[in-house]
Amino acid sequence: MSQERWDVKLQFLNGPLRFQDLPPARGPVVRLGANPGPGGVRLTGYRGVDDRQAVITVYDGAHISIAPVGVNQVRVATHQNVNWSELLPIQKRADLAPGSVVHLGPPNRGCTFMFVEARRLGDWQKQQIVTLDEQAQALAAGAGTIDATGGRPWWFLPSLLAITLLTTVGVIVSQLGILKPKAPPLGPEADGEERYQRFTYAEMKKANLEGLSGEGIDQAFDAWVMRPNVDASGHEQLSLPQNWDPVFLQWTTAAVAWHARAWRFWGRLEGAESEYRTVVRMLRDAGLPEVFAAIPYQESGYTASANSPVCALGWWQFMPEVALRAKMKVSSCHFRDKTVWSPKGVIPVKGVLKNAPYVQRTPDSVRCKITRCDVDQRTDLDLSTQGAIELLSEAWNDPELRQSGAAVQATILSHNAGYDDARFSEKKGERRPMNILPAYRRHLAKEKVEFDPHFYGKNITCIGDEVHDIMQTNNRCDGVLANQTQHYAYSIVAQHILAACYYGKNYGSEKVWSDYRSLTIGDGYCTTLTVPTSAEVKKRTGNRGGG
Repeated sequence: MSQERWDVKLQFLNGPLRFQDLPPARGPVVRLGANPGPGGVRLTGYRGVDDRQAVITVYDGAHISIAPVGVNQVRVATHQNVNWSELLPIQKRADLAPGSVVHLGPPNRGCTFMFVEARRLGDWQKQQIVTLDEQAQALAAGAGTIDATGGRPWWFLPSLLAITLLTTVGVIVSQLGILKPKAPPLGPEADGEERYQRFTYAEMKKANLEGLSGEGIDQAFDAWVMRPNVDASGHEQLSLPQNWDPVFLQWTTAAVAWHARAWRFWGRLEGAESEYRTVVRMLRDAGLPEVFAAIPYQESGYTASANSPVCALGWWQFMPEVALRAKMKVSSCHFRDKTVWSPKGVIPVKGVLKNAPYVQRTPDSVRCKITRCDVDQRTDLDLSTQGAIELLSEAWNDPELRQSGAAVQATILSHNAGYDDARFSEKKGERRPMNILPAYRRHLAKEKVEFDPHFYGKNITCIGDEVHDIMQTNNRCDGVLANQTQHYAYSIVAQHILAACYYGKNYGSEKVWSDYRSLTIGDGYCTTLTVPTSAEVKKRTGNRGGG
């Protein structure tokens, strides 16, 4: 008996390995990356390539495939004359044929190679490799069959082959992790902090995705983001996962893992059930995507009294002028210095940190000067939610944003950055570049395209300390979105993905949540998670809500 081994021959088309004739990479599993581990193809000197970027598998000469590791970017083309920025990364496994070209990493960086062929190295016999040519030559010379017994006992060769087979299987199993105990579904395991303000690029890259089902995340992302985007834009091709925004999905996936492991997160959900239910009902009645219900969860932890350094207050964290535009009443606001002030305009002044009368700024900090307002409807859940619906509808119903294929994420971002405030400015021709509509237009001009469903992911460019620095709100890191806006929408989507599971499981008898119950049974994505019961959360957290 014999066991064939298939290896792969690759030809690199750029970077340090371009002019090297590398030997075939040993199969059946070939790992590629900056630090792929023993036996892998080490891509030293390539920027934008992760330690383990991709895996090629080949078990026979007719079936060769490549797949990304985690959420790393892998693009596959039939030839090398391709603009990689126009080709979407694969989400699952893709077949390779001789001549297939693969790009690992971001389009403007990374590594490009051609798959040349799969080579059968030979048959494993008598503890040595006897090549096919040698076998053919031996048979042609009349050697007949190869006698490997050499006078040994009859049981020696079968035992040796059995040991060899077991050893080979053991090596393959250890490399593939087949016998590694399957991780239990992702669920709460520590008290932990899980607010998005501490979620950084480094934490995203090292996020522990063990126990998290990729199929479950895809189903959830499709339900809450892509289906509404398809309905809004009419771009049916966005139903296919390979056409989704890969960077947005990557951050969302990591944020789901980040939030789901913290008991505190589930405790906040438990404490906010009634308010969250009210917002979902009102969004549903208004015909808006229900994922928007996680915005006040992100903004205030569903707390009426939450107040920000720039005087954004209440469930939805409206600034005073924005509340007026949303038809809420805010007046007679008392400052720390006894001044009484009421907003007049319907948009914040340009350069809020420097120019707003209610903001006190020092070289190192910002704080709100308002101690209270005699009239302030921002703390009324129904009124503030109705106001939020009016403002969110501006972005959601904008023809350009709907056509983008990214209307869900653009609308969420508009709550943080504003939609198009220049419409209400008293200064003719004033630009508000941080608002979402002008930012999207600049992005299209920059990319030279008519629409772009990857608008959000392409502009998550601030990944250092500037992400959480309120003093750097004008920093865009060569993108078109402000630093904190960039890290806003994916966490909101992740939180609603989990909230739908929690409320569907624990409060499915409520009319609003009954639609979510189906997510927790059968093949619903919530079945791929360990969603705690209300009793478990109350016991563990004391039912403490708030952020």
